[in-house]
Amino acid sequence: MDVAFVRHRGDSHGAQGVTSKDVHAIGLISDTHGLLRPRVHEAFAGVELILHAGDVGGDEILDELSLIAPVLAVYGNTDAPDQPRLSESIERTIGGVSIHVSHGHEVGSPTPARLLARYPAQVIVYGHTHRQHVAQVDGRLVVNPGAAGAKRFKLEASVGRLTIVDGRADVEIVPLE
Repeated sequence: MDVAFVRHRGDSHGAQGVTSKDVHAIGLISDTHGLLRPRVHEAFAGVELILHAGDVGGDEILDELSLIAPVLAVYGNTDAPDQPRLSESIERTIGGVSIHVSHGHEVGSPTPARLLARYPAQVIVYGHTHRQHVAQVDGRLVVNPGAAGAKRFKLEASVGRLTIVDGRADVEIVPLE
């Protein structure tokens, strides 16, 4: 992807009774593989939570991210599933929007269609492919923030910022180089 950022507004089936002061900024990251680029601090400035979609590469990554905001993380195919700080998946509702996070490898080769069929959340966050991807299907968002670790496959390192306002989700892919 050769653009500076990708922004996508989703119709996340807004929650009733949510006020305009209900604004949430969440950092989305995946595939760090033991490397946390310094620009992640800038990209995640002001987020209230960081969701890591797996292939973390060690507790040092989670420790560094926790200097920015609280971190919830899932294990990927290169992480040991018995690591106490990693979960198989994360299910949260934030600002009236349901969010699912998993690495994606559990569905084989992850695609939006496979993930949407398996998880009912309004926003699905995954990793594994190292490719940034945002899809909107029937008002639901499927987001791969790309790989934030070492550059592989000639892909640009990136993270995502999920913003929820008035029960609506908006995602931005932020390059790290």
